[in-house]
Amino acid sequence: MKPNIGLMNAFCRMTAGFTMMSWATAKLVNRPYKQSYLMVALLGAMKVAEGHTRYCPVTDLLTPNEKLDDDQTTLEKVINPS
Repeated sequence: MKPNIGLMNAFCRMTAGFTMMSWATAKLVNRPYKQSYLMVALLGAMKVAEGHTRYCPVTDLLTPNEKLDDDQTTLEKVINPS
């Protein structure tokens, strides 16, 4: 699994993920029966994991593979290299 997001993008994802997780866990203390807060915490954890590994599966799906020459070898392209 090669990184497909840049370093600044990874930091932003981790910051947003930790913010979402802290907000959701604070809300879960008062209302543990709400499923929406649990989903926000899970989405925040996913953003933290994406930032840590610098790999986003959605970006990988949306980025087309580019061809180099006639020998049909693919160019592994990193978005926003740092």
